[in-house]
Amino acid sequence: MLALRLMRGARPAVQLRRLLVALASAGTGFLLLCALGHAISHPGDPSGALLRLAWCLTPLAATVHFALAVARTDPGTRPRSGLAAIGLGPARLMAVSATTTALSCTLGSLLALLFFLHLRGDLTGMPFDGAAADFLAADVPLPLPAALTLLGLVPVVASATVGFVLRPRDDRPASAKREARSYGRFGAYGRTAARETFGSYGRFRAHRPTGGRAVGIEHGRTPQARAADSTPTAPLAEAGQTEDLGREALPAPQEAPKGLPWGIAVLAAGLAVEAYANRQGTDPAAPLPGGLAGTPSVLIGWLLTAVGLAVAGPGLTHLCGRLLQSTHPGALRLLAGRVLMSEAARIGRPLGIVCAVTSGIYAMATLYDPAGPEVGPLTTLGLLLVSSCTIATLLTAAVEAKHARSDTTAALLRLGAPATMLRSAAALRAGALLALFGPLTLIVAELAALPLTS
Repeated sequence: MLALRLMRGARPAVQLRRLLVALASAGTGFLLLCALGHAISHPGDPSGALLRLAWCLTPLAATVHFALAVARTDPGTRPRSGLAAIGLGPARLMAVSATTTALSCTLGSLLALLFFLHLRGDLTGMPFDGAAADFLAADVPLPLPAALTLLGLVPVVASATVGFVLRPRDDRPASAKREARSYGRFGAYGRTAARETFGSYGRFRAHRPTGGRAVGIEHGRTPQARAADSTPTAPLAEAGQTEDLGREALPAPQEAPKGLPWGIAVLAAGLAVEAYANRQGTDPAAPLPGGLAGTPSVLIGWLLTAVGLAVAGPGLTHLCGRLLQSTHPGALRLLAGRVLMSEAARIGRPLGIVCAVTSGIYAMATLYDPAGPEVGPLTTLGLLLVSSCTIATLLTAAVEAKHARSDTTAALLRLGAPATMLRSAAALRAGALLALFGPLTLIVAELAALPLTS
């Protein structure tokens, strides 16, 4: 009930993102049901049915990734102060996020089932009744347990992924955790940085509180000195101090993500596997979507290439922000570079996945022969679903990053930064990412299509 109330009271933008998750789940569920229809209409071809079901894993992964991105940006399930007092702690909010994702995906699965039954001709009274009756095996009874099992894949996998990723975690370093588990003197939980002797606990009013001044020596100070300590700091009037404060309002430089070497290594391994498959040429052919043909080695190489781009995405984004700040940057390049470095972990991986999908679509378009078999509607639906989900995930991550740096934006506006400067910094970030990832995507696409064009 709480998840339903949070879903009902969300803003229109949040409801739109949830509706997109439901539509993506509907598309994936429809592809799974179409694979089931091919299996029951061709009982003597189990390998073909299994291959169609395997190709549905890519839309399933794209849908789950998009559902996770939407769950991360949901403001209704974001931890806030005071919620733990009414029983909405981190664990409960995680459960609400998983339940909300499951409800959205279940709605999409039901829509897929209704549309599938309508195209089979089982449901009448609407346009296109039984338009795909021959293709979806309308003359064979639909096994309901198998259909429900396939339709339950998206809600179960998506909700489990959201629950696992958004689970409450202790982000403190290992040293801080060891300090918290240890007990100090006289049963005090944790240890202080400065060790105190036994006698310091017995001296009257000699313990220093958190304010920083010893309470025991306050009586020995003059009223003028105590008033000077309590006087607030005067406003900064010098230009140099104001400039330093403006630099402090920028996001702090973040450490480079540690996945860049691993991503480059996996990417190189994928390209090497494809080149080796092209050199050997002895593997049996495996049909690809759209009437193409490849080998298992080529498919493994494509998969490794996509994983390498996804892993290397945060590191490349961080590198792009560092390059923007090189050679004596001004205020605009400094702001754009710092923001890219702080958002590398958030938008880098979706950006790498978009590059992987774009390179795959480009390779398929290069290999497509107009004289060969036509691209079927299910292949078109799968390509549209994967590309739409990856682009929507990237845009959702960008919205999440915008909300995360709202405090920095407000601080810059209070310091007098013009709004045109913030828009110019955003355009500069987008241009820098396009200049880096655009040629990289084309190079990877050409190398991925090379084994099949030779």
